[in-house]
Amino acid sequence: MWWKGPVWAAVGRTGFVAFLVAGAAVNAALVSGGRYVVPVTAAALVCAVVLVVPRLRWSVAPWVVAAGTAWWGWLLAPLLAVSLFDLAVARRMRVALGCVVVALGANLLGVQATSLWADRRWVSALFVLLFGFVVGLWQGNRRRLVKALASEVDHLRTESQLREESARAAERSRIAAEMHDVLAHRLSLIALHTGVLATRGDGLPAPVVERLALLRATSAEALADLRDVLGALREPDAAQGAALAPAIRDVRELVAEARAAGQHVELTVDGVPEQAPTTHRLAAYRIVQEALTNVRKHAGGAAVTVRVDYRPPATLIEVTNTPGVPGTSGTGSSVCASASARWAATWTQDPPAPAPGGWPPASPTPSVSHRTAPAHDPRHDRRR
Repeated sequence: MWWKGPVWAAVGRTGFVAFLVAGAAVNAALVSGGRYVVPVTAAALVCAVVLVVPRLRWSVAPWVVAAGTAWWGWLLAPLLAVSLFDLAVARRMRVALGCVVVALGANLLGVQATSLWADRRWVSALFVLLFGFVVGLWQGNRRRLVKALASEVDHLRTESQLREESARAAERSRIAAEMHDVLAHRLSLIALHTGVLATRGDGLPAPVVERLALLRATSAEALADLRDVLGALREPDAAQGAALAPAIRDVRELVAEARAAGQHVELTVDGVPEQAPTTHRLAAYRIVQEALTNVRKHAGGAAVTVRVDYRPPATLIEVTNTPGVPGTSGTGSSVCASASARWAATWTQDPPAPAPGGWPPASPTPSVSHRTAPAHDPRHDRRR
């Protein structure tokens, strides 16, 4: 809260000490008929200055205030109680005891009109001093307790974060192990069998041999990509560097591979890819890759039109397709989810809102537009 700040604490302390100085001056005027007002006020002001200055609070202030109390007696005893409060907060018990002994003992030689030993005034003075000391002990213990609790909370928070990181690392290792055991084994089998067929394909038609070679190359690339993904899962710190590796590949290569696989793709590239940011080139490659995959899965035989416009600071990717035959594979929800996550991590603005018949053209900000014409089954329509 604002009133608990150090500035307001200093203001409150200064005001309280000023109140005690004024009280000492008024009491001096009442006791001596105005004779001790000036010297008592001067002594009280000196004590107030050393009590207010933080650097003098524990080194100089106790002895200065004790000396003033020793001479002027009960008039400056409240200021000595403030000094005992500071010493009790800092746990300087010996200094506090020494100041009390000096003040009470030397006051026997002080001004008799304000002496602590006259008319049993030492009882009330001792009560005031003891009250300040006890309150200081309570305040110091409270501050130390709050500091210890705050340190414990920080320790527990750090420990919780370490446990979460350890759990995430264990989960990533488990996922990487499962992916390696399942996907790597099957992809290596595909590459092995296609390689065997390609070497013994003298009697096979030429298109089949070309398809086998493409299948073998694609499976080898899939194994390389899988190794990168597994490395990112096992070493999260290297995930960012590994994720930027696909930016070297161009969208044209991806379209050429799709055409070689029998997909009808028309590509239009505007601008110079090298002038676009690396993150844009990476996102463009991934988005087009997933869009072509969606078309193959959910609109088989459809003609696809891809347009990539590298125009920094905005990059437009637009993929549309004609109606095709609904696929029988999975729903593709994971592909859509990963694309949405990648868009959210790459651009600061969400894609434009959908309109009837597809997505509208991209806005001037960095954005993506992906339009897919519905196949015969509307449930297989995928739009982003």
